[in-house]
Amino acid sequence: MKNKIKNINISSASGIYLITAMAFFLSACYEKFDPESYQPVFTISGYSATDEIAPSNLVAYWSFDGDLNDIVSGNAANNHETTLVNGFKGQGVNFNATNPSWLTYEAGGEITGLESFTILFWVNPAFVDNDASNGVDGIIGLVGLSNPDRFWGNIEWFIENNSNPEGAIVKVILTHNNETETDIVVSNYAGLFDNWTNHALTYDAGTATLSYYINGSRLATKTTPWTGPIAFANSGPMVFGTAQFQTTPSLTNHGPEDWASHLTGAIDEVRIYNTALSQDDINALVVLQGKGK
Repeated sequence: MKNKIKNINISSASGIYLITAMAFFLSACYEKFDPESYQPVFTISGYSATDEIAPSNLVAYWSFDGDLNDIVSGNAANNHETTLVNGFKGQGVNFNATNPSWLTYEAGGEITGLESFTILFWVNPAFVDNDASNGVDGIIGLVGLSNPDRFWGNIEWFIENNSNPEGAIVKVILTHNNETETDIVVSNYAGLFDNWTNHALTYDAGTATLSYYINGSRLATKTTPWTGPIAFANSGPMVFGTAQFQTTPSLTNHGPEDWASHLTGAIDEVRIYNTALSQDDINALVVLQGKGK
């Protein structure tokens, strides 16, 4: 009788051990074969990460994640009262018109010698209207390439006067060969202020065409008065967060204007390519950056 009871106890113990082992095995298998880890990699236009888009054409890139360095060259921008804050992707650089702040960067030939190009960045500008006129207090410089001999720089990119939350005006003025100016304008854009938007400008030397994109959508195109490669002459530093004549000292032979101001807000993910990216590539950059890729 004792032996029979002993056998039953052994059998029960083995069963418990077997059940426990099977539970552990099933649990381990569930973790190993978690369906989320087998989801297809997200792709758009054949890309799964921003670094896959025209990497050999990328000549400058500021992520502003922890520093002000151009990742391509390793050189840092010069800081004038800016700070790093939460950006669109990681960190961004913050500007303030109350305590005027900006960045400058000594651009090398890879930028000053561009022939075709794409420039992209994210910006989150505050709507500053201290005089309650329902318009920005002055043009708000975003990104530029200075020219010390001219009022407008080789590239002068800004939010225009009279912009308001219901209808912002964004303008880029470009100077070719130190003498020929043209501009491209997006008007009546709602949702620019107090919101992250991506802005991209391309110039295609083959077609002499400028294109302006917001959030990956082309909103303006223009044929330039010159043909072939753009020529930036007498280039000075790049400037971020204001116009070239609003810095102290001024980057040109002209001083500050009452109708101009500085950016209050943040800029992030500035990229410059030496080619005119396609609309599909620009849209892919926007979408992938939105996914943190």
